[in-house]
Amino acid sequence: MKLSVRLSKHERPRERLLRHGAGALQDAELLAIALRTGIPGLNVMDLSYRLLERFSGLRGLLGATPEELMTVSGLGEAKSCTLAALLELARRTIEEDLTRNNTLRHPGQVKQYCMTALGHRRVEHCIALYLDNQLRVITTGELARGTLSQASVYPREVVREALRHHAAALIVAHNHPSGLAEASAADRGFTSQLKQALALVDIKLLDHLIVAGSTVVSMAELGEL
Repeated sequence: MKLSVRLSKHERPRERLLRHGAGALQDAELLAIALRTGIPGLNVMDLSYRLLERFSGLRGLLGATPEELMTVSGLGEAKSCTLAALLELARRTIEEDLTRNNTLRHPGQVKQYCMTALGHRRVEHCIALYLDNQLRVITTGELARGTLSQASVYPREVVREALRHHAAALIVAHNHPSGLAEASAADRGFTSQLKQALALVDIKLLDHLIVAGSTVVSMAELGEL
């Protein structure tokens, strides 16, 4: 049976998970386990398929706000909050690993974290990962929402936050909701200004990552930093 074919209503996702592991389940089955029950007129599997169709897949669904989810007839506050919590749990799991590991030795984890945090966003968000002198993540934080071309992120404010967290280095990342996975002129200009501002207080800018859906572009790897 192809994965695109819907499963029988009589199949139980929880039992399949116990027998074969979570990796063997389709997105709709995993979603059904999280939702636990259906809504009036729809069993939990049909509800899962409907949600995936409504939000154009798992990324769109997990990126929806609780308010957007509750526009679906019959989907209440509890289920909407459950779905919002799933993405946040995934983000925190990766962040926990980054607090233990040298980020330069695990660049894939950094990219995965930024993709999880930003890949589903419908407007531009800019975040920072503040690193200690062993290049482990101290904490992360949102710098701004909106486009860099609108000067929504000011280097002096980033420097102030880095000093407040006693950071020795920094990684910044932002998303391109358009799906264009390349640095714009505004991205390059901001990166250059931020690198110079941080250097004045002996903090190194290690990378600027650009997230476009499931693609993450490293300006450092491209030699643009």
